[in-house]
Amino acid sequence: MALPSSDQNSVHVHADNKTNYTIPLILVTSLFFLWGLANSLNGTLVKQFQTALDLQRWQANIVETAFYLGYFVMALPAGIVMRKYGYKMGILLGLVLYAAGAFLFYPAADVRSYSFFLIALFMIASGIAFLETAANLYVTVLGDPAKGDFRLNFAQSFNGMSIILGPVIGGFFIFSDKEYSREVLAAMPVAESEAIRAAHAASVQSPYLIIGCVVTFVAILFALTKMPELKSAEEQNSNVRIKNLLKHKHLVLGIIAQFLNIGAQVTLWGNFVDLKLDYAPDTNLWIVEKIYQISSGMSATQMASFHASFAFILFLLGRFLGTFLMGRYKSNQILGLYAIGAVVSLIVAMLGGGISAVVALMLVYFCQSIMFPTIFALSCKNLGEGSKLASSLIIMSIVGGAIIPPFTASLFKINTNVALTIPLICFAYIVFYAYKGSSVRSDEA
Repeated sequence: MALPSSDQNSVHVHADNKTNYTIPLILVTSLFFLWGLANSLNGTLVKQFQTALDLQRWQANIVETAFYLGYFVMALPAGIVMRKYGYKMGILLGLVLYAAGAFLFYPAADVRSYSFFLIALFMIASGIAFLETAANLYVTVLGDPAKGDFRLNFAQSFNGMSIILGPVIGGFFIFSDKEYSREVLAAMPVAESEAIRAAHAASVQSPYLIIGCVVTFVAILFALTKMPELKSAEEQNSNVRIKNLLKHKHLVLGIIAQFLNIGAQVTLWGNFVDLKLDYAPDTNLWIVEKIYQISSGMSATQMASFHASFAFILFLLGRFLGTFLMGRYKSNQILGLYAIGAVVSLIVAMLGGGISAVVALMLVYFCQSIMFPTIFALSCKNLGEGSKLASSLIIMSIVGGAIIPPFTASLFKINTNVALTIPLICFAYIVFYAYKGSSVRSDEA
């Protein structure tokens, strides 16, 4: 997830007006693509591991726990490393961790160890924490300062493209064209079922090996490229403390909103393939069939993965429309409108069924598109020199993506609608935050 830029950050670039930023800008922009791809592949893993490792749905959702725990744990260390050793070193360390985690998928699949996979995912996310910490700042200063916001939005578009690509990789290269339920596998001879599980585990090896090689190549390019030196202006204010910041009600409520937003987002992203199979295993949207050239020889899981990819297209469109609307209306009003849309869409999915429920879930992706950056900006509003520390607290709240999904997935054993009440409650809170909780009290302005 890409963070919004902040006017609070004062950065100096040691370069003259003749400096050519093209190569550094291309390299930094590639980071947005790389971390988006890792995020969007998690949903594929949640589904694939249920068969490959004989996991229940809630157990498979621990994929998200390991991933977002890496974000949470490494967010502050990443900032410390970059302040001490520089942004280039931080990016290189992030790429090394990312590549190492991707390469670990190969031996993890060989031994079919879930804990091994979780360690690999934690390493990937730890690397991404470094990349996100650096890239959002870097891209705004590599060129004309007046065009910093444009460059950030341009880079974020590559993040949007990569999250669309993740489910496509899952559909074509990871998911099998033959379906095996746990019941079917349990009825097979042990040797045969174990061979099938081993094949499902091995299917993740090639994609992650390729990703690891690509990330390693990007790391080599960074190492060989002279990057501008960035120095952040020191912000030392003895009055800025966490306990003082937490007196700002809109910040505290914003931290809760971000925790719930990420939890709901990761829950839906990670379980979309299963939800598609729950609601409409044999029915597909004609537009998805047209775009992805779905054939009758593909399995229902593969087709569900293509529907997930199309949902990410709607996510990208929702972000474009939301950005356009925020240029004309207050951001909290647009956030509220989108959050209401998410609530209504989830209710339609829960009360309906079939392909209409799948469409409603796709619309939730559209509505979620602006939530992270908008909640982020509203939470930091009018905090002055405390904005950076507040930003760290909000970034840490993405641990919601580690906590909420496994809990929600455990409710699927009751039924799908009971499980979906959790993201429904999350979005209902965001409606409250948009229209009420984000208001800055007059004594805090």
